Amino acid sequence: MSESRLGTVGIVVDDPEVTPLLNAILHEYADIIVGRLGIPYRSRGVSIIALAVDGSMDAISGMTGRLGQLQGVSVKAAISRR
Repeated sequence: MSESRLGTVGIVVDDPEVTPLLNAILHEYADIIVGRLGIPYRSRGVSIIALAVDGSMDAISGMTGRLGQLQGVSVKAAISRR
């Protein structure tokens, strides 16, 4: 079993059409999401989502990898060393 890690995931959504797919992926990983902050930045036409996560590296990487494959979505994660 993998050790649990804490981290943050930053997501920028340039294409609002992808929102249902993004939310479906986040729902699948709800067990590792501790908190979520969403900011619709209307003047720039983007949405910014900040996640606090607590889970295995496999789970966090799986989630960020799937999100990063979505067209119009940029994802970056910062994970604790232990």
